[in-house]
Amino acid sequence: MQKVAVLGATGSIGCNAADVLSHNRDEFSVYALAAKNNLAELERQTDLFHPERVITASEEKFPALQAMIGDRTVVGCGMEAMLDAVQSPEVDIVLCAIVGTSGILPVLKALEAGKQVALASKEVLVLAGELVMKAAKASPGCGIVPVDSEHSGVFQCLAGRRREELRKVWLTASGGPFRTWEAEKIRNASLTDALAHPTWSMGRKVTIDSASMMNKALELIEAKYLFDLTADQLGVIINPQSVVHALVELNDGSLISQMSIPDMRMAIAYGLSYPQRLSFPGSHPDLGAIGKLEFFTPDSKKFPSLEFADAALRTGGTLPAVMNAANEVAVDRFCAGEINFGGIWRIVGKVMDMIPVEPQESLAQILAVDAEARAKAAELQV
Repeated sequence: MQKVAVLGATGSIGCNAADVLSHNRDEFSVYALAAKNNLAELERQTDLFHPERVITASEEKFPALQAMIGDRTVVGCGMEAMLDAVQSPEVDIVLCAIVGTSGILPVLKALEAGKQVALASKEVLVLAGELVMKAAKASPGCGIVPVDSEHSGVFQCLAGRRREELRKVWLTASGGPFRTWEAEKIRNASLTDALAHPTWSMGRKVTIDSASMMNKALELIEAKYLFDLTADQLGVIINPQSVVHALVELNDGSLISQMSIPDMRMAIAYGLSYPQRLSFPGSHPDLGAIGKLEFFTPDSKKFPSLEFADAALRTGGTLPAVMNAANEVAVDRFCAGEINFGGIWRIVGKVMDMIPVEPQESLAQILAVDAEARAKAAELQV
């Protein structure tokens, strides 16, 4: 029986994780649940799992959560409560699905405490990949198991492979709603257009990032750190069916793929159960029904996010943090109607050019660069 702490319990990943955990009660129990704003879902999961701790990241929401939960379990608030939970001797696995920078410190502390970290928070590696992977290598536990479907796919394809066999890792993309659109139409796409993802059901921010292919740009940065790869060892290929999640190309020309139906619960289950596999009802693909698999090369001129990723991969240091921060602000401004869809790329590109790149030295430094990039992205007129 493995005890799990879930950070970001009420988001898309957290709710899918709740489904996985509820169907595998012989394997897992939930020690702690942490979220920020969705108290109703947090209460639902509290009744479902009876955790020993329930935490809100919001001081403002804390009194309401206490009133809702009552004496059913211990109710905590803020970063200190999360850090205490992930370092508890009773916790075996920490699933981190926090959106934003708040997941970095809990992941670092969980690794230091020897926990297995099932990682779904992109910002953890995009902002602080060098620091986090250094901590993972020094961890007395098994380190990080990726939960993103693409990185889980790469992780599985690389299992048992010798490093010298590897030529290139290909992350797949669905192409999003704008794969066949002309560049000018994409730049002027509406919020409704950007949210109309053809394959995956995700939160608003991730869905918009998928439409701009910034999601894939961020995943390339993650893959660099997770698997210790160079820019030349990473590529993106579009698979509209979203059945092929990753491809590993070996030096003899062989391609090893990981395929499954597009269901995040499979990557979550493997992230929690590694190195074992859980039986997953309804997860077996019907290849005859799928019929065909298509692959297309993405157009980086139509989707400049891929050019930003290449620059961030080759430069490293604090540049990935700048790219991520500028994008988050730009997406917020797009959602608020301040800029058009193409304005997201204009803001990201300009902010990446404005801020000097530094080597990654500390979490405080990275968060300061993150704040500077957000401020510039908020004030830019595009």
